[in-house]
Amino acid sequence: MSVTEQQPGSRSRWTEDNVPDQAGRTAVVTGANSGIGLEAARVLAERGAHVVLACRDPDRARDAAARIGATAPHADVGFVRLDLASLTSVREAAGELRSGYGPIDLLINNAGVMMTPYGVTTDGFELQLGVNHLGHFALTGLLLDLLLESHGSRIVTVSSNNHRAGRINFDDLKSEQRYRRMAAYGQSKLANLMFTYELQRRLSAAGSPTVAVAAHPGLARTRLFRYLPAVGRAYAVLVERPFSQSASMGALPTLRAATDPDTRGGDYYGPDGRGELRGCPRRVASSERSRDADAQRRLWQESERLTGVRYPI
Repeated sequence: MSVTEQQPGSRSRWTEDNVPDQAGRTAVVTGANSGIGLEAARVLAERGAHVVLACRDPDRARDAAARIGATAPHADVGFVRLDLASLTSVREAAGELRSGYGPIDLLINNAGVMMTPYGVTTDGFELQLGVNHLGHFALTGLLLDLLLESHGSRIVTVSSNNHRAGRINFDDLKSEQRYRRMAAYGQSKLANLMFTYELQRRLSAAGSPTVAVAAHPGLARTRLFRYLPAVGRAYAVLVERPFSQSASMGALPTLRAATDPDTRGGDYYGPDGRGELRGCPRRVASSERSRDADAQRRLWQESERLTGVRYPI
């Protein structure tokens, strides 16, 4: 399967055909049962990678593996159960990966929820921050030594254009005093970028060839919109659809971050079209707020405190 969807205003045509051979590599993709996670997993499997679908629902993961097998009959696809809303589940998934898969070449932190009604994770974190950031922070830390064993491994974390509206409320990270679903989502996506930049700083300081990079899909048609109120879903269909793109196109920034030989630690990829809503992937700039090194370090310290996970670097 090849992406043929034409995008207006694209200055480069980096498509899934540019993904190099992945034979001999192990890739773990969270939330790979649908949307851009499934599309990224499919392409990596088609290129020969051993792909592990890290998903909450075993039935949906099996369905996803079957869909990948339909286009890549010889694909090597595995599954681990991962519920990012539970640190116990995160630790169990990391333990299964450690015992069953050995060194990891790619960790793609893709799973996420968007603009949910107020809720908390098993550990009492606001749901969007807990799933989108803290769960992935813990998973990455628990797997980092397996990534460090693989020369040139990469950690790709999927953020969003909505990070630009985000602010890290250190005085109320759990949104216990006030909850606004859009603000909480923006905070979690800003946290994804700040985590990436701080992780890359620490990897560089340790002299590690492992790199941390980030990507965002633009406005991709995925199941993320399922939590919007009915009027929001109608708006997405009637107004935003002409400016959106398919999940396969939305996966391209993730794939480029994961596989482009020219990718550097700390790079951030997104669509090249107007407003970064759609198009082929290129390096893009993140907000000034995401580049605040003091806030990055503070978020890292808070994330360690809340998850109890310490990184081996």
